[in-house]
Amino acid sequence: MAIQNSGPTLVKGARATQSTVFLKILMAASGIVFVGFVLMHMYGNLKAFAGHDAFNEYAHHLRTIGVPILPENGALWIIRVVLLLSLVVHVYCAATLWRRARNARTVKYVVKKHTGAIFASRLMRWGGVTILLFLIWHLLNFTVGKVNPSGGATNDPYNLLVDSFDVWWITLIYLVAMAMLGAHLHHGVWSATQTLGLTGSERTRKLAKRTAFVIAVVVAGGFSLVPISVLLGIIEK
Repeated sequence: MAIQNSGPTLVKGARATQSTVFLKILMAASGIVFVGFVLMHMYGNLKAFAGHDAFNEYAHHLRTIGVPILPENGALWIIRVVLLLSLVVHVYCAATLWRRARNARTVKYVVKKHTGAIFASRLMRWGGVTILLFLIWHLLNFTVGKVNPSGGATNDPYNLLVDSFDVWWITLIYLVAMAMLGAHLHHGVWSATQTLGLTGSERTRKLAKRTAFVIAVVVAGGFSLVPISVLLGIIEK
């Protein structure tokens, strides 16, 4: 006997690429791209401890990666495009998921509004906004606009770095942003491992939490070492 279909099994107009699970996977994947980038960027920043010539040689090497197969700055532009696309995907997914969660909550839960999970969620949201604003400011300072607060030259990467972090309030802004980045990475890496199904056992959950903590401390701490050292006179021109 034939079984008559009682109706569609999917919501009308729904798309697999718009599902919550898919958006979370996209967030995790784009987040992994940024984790890889900040680790490499942090390593490059630490070259400042090797002195003026070593840091500038590293900066010059970034512009010549892949030459002559690629034109000068070609690899840098590829990296920038990948990062920009990842940023757009990450922000879009975060905004969409936040909007869905807000719309799904028809009743305000007074009892649970101060729980750790909600605090972490809010920290991720506002931390992400803070990091995005800092990223724009950071690019204007060191990459796009290249503003030297001391009025000096901007064509020397090492001197620009030292002149910038020699100003206490610039270093303070940077350190606050790094603290927010560390918190964002801590929660984000842990969430990504859950989304990708890497926390199926107690052992893997503990490993994921430790990994998230280590990455957050290494990145935030590594980035903070240079501006602190400049301000204390350990790194100087």
